[in-house]
Amino acid sequence: MTEDIYKKILMKELIPALGCTEPIAIALAAAKAKEVLGGMPDTVVISCSGNIVKNVKGVTVPNSGGMKGITAAAVLGICGGDSSKGLQVLEGITDENRLKARKLLRDKDVRIVLVEDEENLYLAVRLENGDGSSMVEIKYDHTRFYSIEKDGKKLFECDAVNGASEDTDKSSLSLKSIIEYADSVDLAENWDLVQVLDRQISYNSAIADEGLSRSYGAEVGRTIMESGDPKDPRTRSKARAAAGSDARMGGSSLPVVINSGSGNQGITVSIPVIEFAKSMEVPLDKLYRALIVSNLMAIHQKKYIGKLSAFCGVVSASAAAGSGVGYLLDYDYETISNIVTNTIATTGGMVCDGAKPSCASKIAMALDNMIMAINMSKEGRTFHQGEGLVGSDVEETVRNIGRMARQGMKNTDTEILNIMIEN
Repeated sequence: MTEDIYKKILMKELIPALGCTEPIAIALAAAKAKEVLGGMPDTVVISCSGNIVKNVKGVTVPNSGGMKGITAAAVLGICGGDSSKGLQVLEGITDENRLKARKLLRDKDVRIVLVEDEENLYLAVRLENGDGSSMVEIKYDHTRFYSIEKDGKKLFECDAVNGASEDTDKSSLSLKSIIEYADSVDLAENWDLVQVLDRQISYNSAIADEGLSRSYGAEVGRTIMESGDPKDPRTRSKARAAAGSDARMGGSSLPVVINSGSGNQGITVSIPVIEFAKSMEVPLDKLYRALIVSNLMAIHQKKYIGKLSAFCGVVSASAAAGSGVGYLLDYDYETISNIVTNTIATTGGMVCDGAKPSCASKIAMALDNMIMAINMSKEGRTFHQGEGLVGSDVEETVRNIGRMARQGMKNTDTEILNIMIEN
């Protein structure tokens, strides 16, 4: 039963997304609202939680021709989005769509409303014209339509609580059970899961190549590769993961396979494992199993943290990547536990101040810390219970970090948003 649940979690979470997931979720809601309305709107109102605002303000919307922000994402979704494509809603945007989007922004009433006392992941797009209105809400999950209205009447309303469903219940996740699942899963009988992992390897490697081959953002990935040994998997892990984020935050139209609703986290959990596997020349089967460990360990940590918070998600993702690398190296459970503990006990205070080019440098720093954690752990060196947020074992430490991120950093999140709005 656990095997079925873990597979379903991976199949649900490891999906492709084009661009940063928050602006793409806005584009998705807007595209759906346009389809429900059945015509072009005269008024567009985009209502967003603070965390949505924070993660959209500083990134370039893919296929937009350089447009940034909430209104850009919404009008592109209206003018050329296809909601049936989920987080690849803007894949088919054309020059004509871009022209229409700019005209809509210029000529019509397009407004943003900040919503308080809602879920961290909440947005709604309301459209109106002379013939009627439509409204689409997304809540809890980037692709989850929570309600759909036409002319004030509900067409759809989700009745599940907090987006939870039995087939993707994450309560049974633990590092020990994740490793046991990775050891035992029959990959030959789970070819659909293998295809998902292959897609993660292919997509996330491709955007890392893109970030190194062209100028995006502050070129963090290029800087690391130029200043280090390009043959060293430690350099390559940091440089290629950062380069993928450079490209993604800079508006690349290449998709990534996300983890926990985040492309940057999807890149961080996968690229280091892929690079170490290449360096070690391990069989492909071993890489798949290591990616299962890293992906599920990231999801496990995020169930305590939440999908959006003031806690930078690449910290938990880098700890998860460390567990995947430890699995490749055939480390025992205790050593892998120490990798996770050493990583999150060190950079666990890194804040999320929105999606933007510096996410690439945060990935690089988190992965540098992951490498130190691996080096410490293989020598039996670790932080101990009572030292800061370190608990009696890795599971208690993960819970402590999650509590700090979800509860303790609420005021931090609010103040970060206030500062960003002022700027």
